[in-house]
Formats: sequence, C-alpha cells, structure tokens
Amino acid sequence: MWKKTKEADQTATGQAGIRKKSKVPGVMITQYLEELPEGKTTPDFTRKPIALTIQEGKHAFFKAIVVGDPKPTVTWGRAKGEILFHPNVCFQRYDEAAQEHYLEFPKVAPEDADTYKCYATNEFGRAVCTVVLNVIEVGFSMTKQLQKAKMEDVGEIKKKLKARKTDGSREDKPMEPEEKVWEILLSADKKDYERICVEFGITDFRGMLKKLTEMKREREEEIAQFISHIGTLKPVEVKDDDCATIELDMDLVDSGSKIYLYKDGVMVPVTREEGDGKKHNLKQVGNKYVFTIKNLGKDDAGLYSVDVGGVNVFSTEFKVPEVDFAVKIQEVKAEEREDALFQCVLTSPMNEIKWYGKSALLSNSEKHEIIVSEDKLIHKLIVRDCLPLDGGIYAAVAGIKSCNAWLIVEADKDPSKKSKKSARKTTLAGAGNDDELLRIAKEQQERYQKELTEKMDIAKKAQAARDALEAAALAEEEAAKKARDEARAAAKAAAKAKRAAAGKDGAVRKSKKKEAGAGTGSGPGDGAQAGVVGGGAGKGGAPGVGAGGASGSGGATGAGGAGGAGGAGTAGSAGEAGTTGAAGSPGGPGGAGSPGGPGGAGGAGGAGMAGVGDGAAGAGGEGLEEDFEEDEDYDSFEDSDEDIDAEGTKKEGETVDGSGVGEAGEAGEGGEGGKGGEESEAGGKRKKRVRAGPLVPDTVIDPGVHFQAGLSDCKANIGEAAELECKVNREDCAGIWYKDGAEITSSEGVTISKDGCFHRLKIDKVTEEHAGKYKFEADGRKTESEIVVEDPPRFDAEELEKFKPTVTVKKGHKAIFKIAYVGREPIKVQWYLEGEELSEESNIKIEHSEGSSQLLLLKLQRKDSGEVKIKLKNEFGTVEACSELNVLDKPTPPMGPLEIVEASSSGIEFKWKPPKDSGGCKIQNYILERQQIGRNTWKKVGPIGPVASYKDSDVDHGRRYCYRIRVETEIAISELMETEDIQAGTKAYPGPPSAPKVASAFKDCINLTWSPPADTGGTNILGYNLEKRKKGSNLWGPVNPHNEMIPAKGYAVKDVVEGIEYEFRVAAINNSGAGEFSTPSEFVFARDPKKPPGKVTDLKVTDSTYTTLSLSWTKPKDIEGVEDEAKGYFVEIRLAENTEWDRCNTNAITMTSFTVKGMKSLAMYWVRVIATNDGGEGSPQELDNYILAMPPPVRPRFTDAKVKSFMVVRAGNSARFNINFEVRK
Repeated sequence: MWKKTKEADQTATGQAGIRKKSKVPGVMITQYLEELPEGKTTPDFTRKPIALTIQEGKHAFFKAIVVGDPKPTVTWGRAKGEILFHPNVCFQRYDEAAQEHYLEFPKVAPEDADTYKCYATNEFGRAVCTVVLNVIEVGFSMTKQLQKAKMEDVGEIKKKLKARKTDGSREDKPMEPEEKVWEILLSADKKDYERICVEFGITDFRGMLKKLTEMKREREEEIAQFISHIGTLKPVEVKDDDCATIELDMDLVDSGSKIYLYKDGVMVPVTREEGDGKKHNLKQVGNKYVFTIKNLGKDDAGLYSVDVGGVNVFSTEFKVPEVDFAVKIQEVKAEEREDALFQCVLTSPMNEIKWYGKSALLSNSEKHEIIVSEDKLIHKLIVRDCLPLDGGIYAAVAGIKSCNAWLIVEADKDPSKKSKKSARKTTLAGAGNDDELLRIAKEQQERYQKELTEKMDIAKKAQAARDALEAAALAEEEAAKKARDEARAAAKAAAKAKRAAAGKDGAVRKSKKKEAGAGTGSGPGDGAQAGVVGGGAGKGGAPGVGAGGASGSGGATGAGGAGGAGGAGTAGSAGEAGTTGAAGSPGGPGGAGSPGGPGGAGGAGGAGMAGVGDGAAGAGGEGLEEDFEEDEDYDSFEDSDEDIDAEGTKKEGETVDGSGVGEAGEAGEGGEGGKGGEESEAGGKRKKRVRAGPLVPDTVIDPGVHFQAGLSDCKANIGEAAELECKVNREDCAGIWYKDGAEITSSEGVTISKDGCFHRLKIDKVTEEHAGKYKFEADGRKTESEIVVEDPPRFDAEELEKFKPTVTVKKGHKAIFKIAYVGREPIKVQWYLEGEELSEESNIKIEHSEGSSQLLLLKLQRKDSGEVKIKLKNEFGTVEACSELNVLDKPTPPMGPLEIVEASSSGIEFKWKPPKDSGGCKIQNYILERQQIGRNTWKKVGPIGPVASYKDSDVDHGRRYCYRIRVETEIAISELMETEDIQAGTKAYPGPPSAPKVASAFKDCINLTWSPPADTGGTNILGYNLEKRKKGSNLWGPVNPHNEMIPAKGYAVKDVVEGIEYEFRVAAINNSGAGEFSTPSEFVFARDPKKPPGKVTDLKVTDSTYTTLSLSWTKPKDIEGVEDEAKGYFVEIRLAENTEWDRCNTNAITMTSFTVKGMKSLAMYWVRVIATNDGGEGSPQELDNYILAMPPPVRPRFTDAKVKSFMVVRAGNSARFNINFEVRK
C-alpha cells in the first residue's frame, strides 16, 4: 500500500522481531514471539534512566525500574567501546527493596562521558533505552599530576620495549617485569586486564587504560608499515603430539620482512624446515603463520613475542602447570551404537584438560561429554553412540603432558541388519574400574595436600624468620635510642651541676700573657645534633673540650680531648666545623694531657649525637706568647640560648682549671685552658653573643588569588536557564565578569552573585544574544568558558498532549495527525508508522507549513493500525512524538487448538484461544452452536460471554459432539471456528487387578488380598467381583452376589469345604462396568494351618569333587500336633570365613538328596539342610564338620591278580620281590 523503509532491529537468532510501543517515551520494545503465553509479558521500563551532567570526581549513577514476566535481566552498554566493570571505576547493583537497577560511577572521569544503553531482556522480548552522561572537567588536578608522576611516561616505556639493533631485532637481554606486563597487556583481551593487573601489582586502572590506549594506537601505526592486514591471533596452545603452537593470520606488505620469535625478550632460533631437529619451527600456509615448540618441558614457560621487521605484533604468555598423569587413558573397544569412556587421573587438580579426537579439539556436545570430578583429579570423556567413523586415536592433554589411546569400534556383523541402522545401545564400554580410580585419586589428593602443607610450612617459617629479624633490629634500635636518651639526660645533669658550682663570677682570661705556665684543661662537652660552638681556646695548657670533629660527627669518640705536647688539640678540640655528620655514639672520658702547648680552637659541632668526656689535667708546660687586647671581649662562636659559665682561680705555682659543659642537642662547648706561671688573674665571666635576628629571614609570600575550579563550557537551549560558576581560594576576593571582552553586570534576566568562594553568573532565559565567550577575572587571574545557545526542535506541551491520544477510525475511513513545533530552521520532518518511514502516495498526504506538519492517511485498513511517530531533526538535536492509530474491523475467528478440560458422562468442558486480532474492539460474546455426530442439524447454544471456555452439561454418555464458535464485537461477527469431535464419557473399562494372594487359610475360611489395577479407565474404581474354582474343575463360580460388589481390596471367603483345594480371581468395576479378571491365585487348601516340620536325620556326604558336593538325608518324623510332614527341603552352604548362608535351591526340592555345584576348589564349607511345608520352615540340620571341596581319599590297592605266597632261594643269593599297587591322588 505504502512505500516504506524498514528499520533494522537486532533480535535473537531465529526469532522474529515485533516492535511494540512502551508507555514510557524513548523506550523501544522488541517482542520475539507473535503470541505470548497467557500471563507472560515482554520487558518494559516503568522508570528509565535520566540524562546526567556532573562534575569530574563526583559520584554519578543511573537508575532504572523494569517490569515483565518472567523477571527481566538488566544489562548495560555504551556506545564507545565496552564498560570496564571494577569497584573503583564502574559497577552495577540491584536494590531489592525498591526494585531499582543502578549503574554507578564512584568517581566519574572525563573518559566516562558517553551514551549508555540499558537493556532489559527475558525469553519473550527485549526493551532498550539510551541515556547520556556528560562530565565537566575541572582545572588543575593535583591527583592527576601525582598519578602522572607515579606512572612512567609512555615514551620511556616504548623506548624500553623498542631497544633494538640495526637489523630490527631486539637486544639480547632478559626482559624486565615492567616491560613484560606491557607486552602482555598489548595483546591481551579486555576481560583479562583485571587479572593481569592483580598479578603484577598495578592499582591505577584508569592510568593503565589511558597509557595502554595510547600505546595500542601507536603500535597499530607502526604495524601498518609492515602488515596490511592482521586477523586471527591464537595464544600458545598445547597439542596432543607433545608440541605447542602459536598461530597468526597476517598479510605482509613486503614478503621479505624478517620475522623473529622471542622468549622473555631473548631471540630463539627458528627453522622453516619440517624435518629439522630444532626445537622451534615456523610454518607458513598462505597468510597463516604457525610457530611450533617441540619436546615441551618446564623450561619452555615464559612470554613469547612475535616481531615483524622490528615491530612487536603479538605476545602471549605460556604457563606450565606442575601436573602429570597418575593413570593414563587406556584403549577402549566398543560395539557399534554403544557409548565409549576414556578416563584418566592427574597428580594435581586442574579445572579442565584438553581432549583431542583424531587430532581435533573436542568440547561438550551431543556427541562428546566431558566430565570432571569434584576434586578435579579424575577427568572423563564419553563418546556417545559410537560409529565406525568415530574410531581412531584419542588424546588427553594436561599442561605439557599428554597421553593417547585407541578407540576401536566393532561394526555389527549381523547380515540381516547390514542395510539398516542398528538399535541404540545403553551400555558403556571402558567403564568398570571406578573404585580403583577413586583410590588412586584419593592417594594423589593426599600427596598433593601434603606437598601444599609442606610448602606453606616453609613459607611460614621464612616469614617467622623475617619477623624475628625485624623484631631484633627494632629492639636494637630502641635500645640504642634509650642509651642516647640516657646519655643526653646525664650530660644535661652534669652541665647544670657545674654551672651551679661555678657560679656567675668565673674568671675569663682576656689579657695579654707572656709568661709560660703550666695549666690543665678539662670539661665535659656535648656534641649536639645541630651543634655550633666548639671547645674554648687555652693559653699554655691543654686545649678545651669540643663537640665538633673533622668528619661532622659531633662527639664521635668522646667530647673531651687532651692537648698534645706543644701542639694543637686532638679530636674534639681543634676539629673543623662539622656539617651533616652521622649520629655519634656516646663518647668516653678524655685522655690525659701532655705538657701544654698552645690551645687549639674548637670547631663547631656537627650533627652528631651527645658525647661526654672529661679531659684530665695536663702537666705544666711552656706557654706560647699571644697578644690579646685588654679591653676586647672574647667571643666564642656559640649559637645557644643559654649562658655557659667558666670559672678559674689562680695560685702561684699552681694551675687554674677551666670547665664548661654544652647542652645536649645544642652546642658542645669546651672548658678554657688554665693559666700557669707567676702571674695570675682573677676569674672572669664569658659572655654570650646575642643573635640580632634569625639566621634565615622568615619570608612569607602571599600566593594571591587562584582558582580551585574554573568555568566550564555550557550548552543551553533557547528559553532555558544557563549558569556559569567558578571557585576561588579566598572568600574576600572580588572579581569582574566579561562577555566577549566587555564588562557585564547584573541586569534584567542576568544575575551575578557571590556565595563564599563561589562566583556565579545566571541567565534566566537564554536567547541567541547570550551566546559568546565569558570571562571572570580576579586579582589578575582569569578563567574563560563559552555559552553555546542551541535551538533544537521541540513541541509545545499542550500540542504534545493533544497529539498523544489514540486515534480510532473504522475500516476505509481516514485519519489526520497534526502537530506544531518550534526550532531553528532547517528542520527535517519525518513521519513513521510502526517504525517504517512514510512517503507521499495516493493514500498518504504529508503537508508541511511554517511551524507545523500534518499527516493524512486515507482508506485505512486494519493492518495499518500501530504507532504513528513524527521525528524532527536539525543541527542541534532530534525530538520525537508518538501517537497510536487504531483501525476498527471485523474480528478474526477464534484460535485453536482446542483444550479439552473434561469429557465424561456428566458433561463436556473445553477451552480455546482468543482471536489473533479482535478488530481493535473489545470482545463482547462468543456465539456457540452444537451438532451431535450422526445428525444434520445444529443447535444454537447462544452467546456465552467474553470468556474463551464452555461447559456443556446436556450430553448423553458415549455420544460424540462437534461445536462451531464465532466472535462477536460491536463492529461485526467473525467467521466460525469448527472443533473436532468430542466424546462424552468414553466407555473405558478398568484393567485387571493383581492376582489374589492368600493371607491365611483355615478349614472354614480363606482370607484373600489384592492390589488395584494400574489402568483405572480414567475414572475411580467403585468395587470388585471375586470368583473361585475347585482344583480340576473348569467352572468359575461367583463368591460375592452380583448386585453386591466388594468395596475393599480384600475378602474373607467362607463358602469353602474342608480339605478341598481352591483358586481365586478378581475383576475391578468403574463407571463403565467390570473389567477383565486377574490371573488366578495359587491353589490353597481349606484347612487349618500346619506345624513346621522337624530336623532331617542322617545327613551325610555321598560324594565330592573340587567343584561339587553330593548330600543325602532322611526325612524328619511326623509328630501330630508338634511337627507335621515335610513337603520339601532347602540346602544352604557358607564359606568358613563368611557368616551368611547361601541358599543353593530357590524352590523347595521333594527328594532327600541334592548335589551342590559351583564350589571353589579346596575351599572350606559348612553345609546344612532345612525341611519345609505349608506351616513354614523347620530347624536347620548341619554337618558335624566342615567340608573341603575335593574328592574323598581312596585307600591304595594291589594291582597284581596273583602274588607268590612263597619263594625258594639258595643260601647266599639275593631275593627280589615285585609287588604292583596303585594310589589315587
């Protein structure tokens, strides 16, 4: 009728796609089946995800609610690539309470921006909707910079991977772990990324993906120089012939390009000759390249890389598990149409192994079934329905180990079935040793667990040893720290004590001395961590103590040093200023001074730990004349916050001691040298040089205003609101807004606001004049963005509400759809009916005017019903509006097949399916007519309502009826549907019950029981008829009266004559009547129960062989009232080591002899005989001794017929007697 273009819709393979309308706009539903089962529905969205624009780093999520029966499965996808599901990147979850499906991004990133699809699927259909995620990128991100710093530059990694010689081959060096992981990732599937990252300790997944994407892009460009097309890339695959292969499909640009194979970065020699004995081989068939690794071993594990012309094309890792076959597969012989079983046992568990059949890899299918035990040790392959073509070599491959065996299929040799297919057999060839396999598997499991436990114990011991070493090192460090702390405390206490003893009036020598005197110098000095002041200078005596040393380790061996003979002070006195020396240990006491020389100046202490030492008094020596200004104060170069005092006293001919103590952690200061000779001077006090200010000026630089979040570009539709926002680091900052370089302020429709650190510009209703570049400037810093004003096509809300309702018309009439819209021209307008685009035809008129469009459909038919959609599109976007067209017409007939609910003598009840198309109207009634088979007239049953079922109670039992059904709507009545014949209450008789069993028998009553028939005829069993017959008679007589059936499944027959033998049979009765009689019961005498017989007598063995044993006995005596006559006998034997008796004859024998067969040679048996009669079994009678399964011994006998009774011999001669005899063995 119309020219339409079909919109493709992906559906399941082999399913037809029927497009349906959803109540939620923007949802597309595809129905797989034309007719859905009753109560089942296709998936649909009651709430679809909402488009989201969010700032980078925020938590983003989409939420959807779906319905359908059965419950749909919800999945997510994206337009660009695949979603990487990871707890730190993206994950989906389901809220049971709210029945909501979520797709969540914990910290959304710019690369997450995309168009996402939500799929809801069940077995009857699929619903799809799309949603857009926009991510606003912010300014400078310290996190990204840190991640960049942590992640190695891509170029550096590429340099490592590309370290090659001039011919394009790699340098011969083992591959580093970092190089290895990137080669693996470049060739791995996306599903393996997470496993590889966990294995190599990569935690920054986003950074890895970014870097990998860039490396892949660059590698593709490099590969394109040598390869025009690359196809299948198969990783290392172990074959059944003790070799492994790597397969590639590629078209080389230059067929002369060199191809290299590397293992862990080291080139391996490869030969192209088939018969060559080398381990690695390359075979080329067309564009297919196959690398083969022969004679596999554990050393073959590693990363294999294939390079072409100096560019890495493919890398694959080959892992060799530690596994072998404890039990290998064995040869199996199977008959045609029989199943065959191969089974093996491994030494360590594996989830799966590879099975090969005639060098082809096998998988689970109808032909082959692969089974793995729970402990992963026993692996089985079942070949179903074996045919001669299935015969051949089958192999099992586990890791690098393999084993193989033959399957031999024996064809059916029956000539009568030569041209026919033989029947399927249910037997399984190759089975039978399951217990042995389980035992071996258990042993292997125990061994594997033992080895695993030993490895864990070794690992635990190693860890414990490491922990012990760490604990010892920590304890040693704590002890050293404690010792240092105690030394510092002792130094402080000593310093305070000396200051207290010396007082504040100590003598300080500052005058010029010309006489030599003997002096002593002593004083503990502290080498501080940041020491400044060294030891003091002495005149003509031992040098002062100092905390410094040439190496910078203050107080390394002792804080006090004794002056050398006539020379400079030793360590701790004349040392250079220390700078950044290591920590020194507490020093010992200083040594004794030699005859004094000139005192050395102490150097500044380094960064050493506290050192304490006392210099002993030095012997008198000649002083060295030095000139000092009388009025000049002497400064030591100390940088301490405390005054350090020194005191000296002078007596003629004596020495004067000077002392000083430096504080721990500060400057170590030595005492001054003493003064000798005749001249003396009063003690003086040393003064501290006060620092005018800090050594390094504290300069605070104000960083000024900077942006914590800059402006972002904004897109807004005409008439909508737009907002720009930025954030600065200070609340007291004021700024200026600019548009296209011109300053702007708040005005009508434009609001500029400030909220703390946030500055905002809001436009209430955007027009085209608001488009342009906007800038915010504060304190010389600025941020820019752009507002893009869009005018996409859109509908007025009132017009849209008028357009949505369903348009209903009758067949042959016309329908009009009209809607107004706004948007920037040009706008492309398209009309669709049920997903197919409409174009101008004789019965389709499409009219466009400024701001509106109209669709006119003429001469409508029922098939034209469906969704009517208008689609508007311009440069800014697309919008759609949907309505529904319903064309009313005559309904189609009801649908079969007919479902018969009941067909009995009381009535007929049946169901049918509604019409495929009700004509667009609600069904008002079903109109029925009935015809009895054999008659020509139809009886009108009448309208029965809209329910598609009916029960006809006006039927005759056993008659057959046919029905006609029509559908009635407000428009018309449909054509009829005629049913098949239905019989009311079929005559179905019950089957025969089980044969009656004799429960008990007496002289005047026999009690019988039986079981009901398996086939009841479709109705309930009402009762039973019982008949009896005397032995030897052909006539059966009823037991119960004809009109009184037996309701129970048992009966007591009292109409019997004592001593007569009877048999009985029974028949079941249902609504249709009595069924067939059962098979007769066993004959039974009408007499009181008998007593069991007594023991047999004279039981003995008459003969025996290695396999048989013959017995005989005498029947037991008949004692009236105690033991009745025996009617038969049972013979039982048991092996000496068994406790249970085995019965040799299943039925009682009447003879008093029996031969037991099938005995084990030379085995030891116990034998007994049991007599039985109608009263039961008597007591057993055993042989007195056990019996050996062997012939009985026979006495030897002479074989000569005549033996000489006398012999005459001459004296002196010898006599010979010949006697012949035989002995049976």
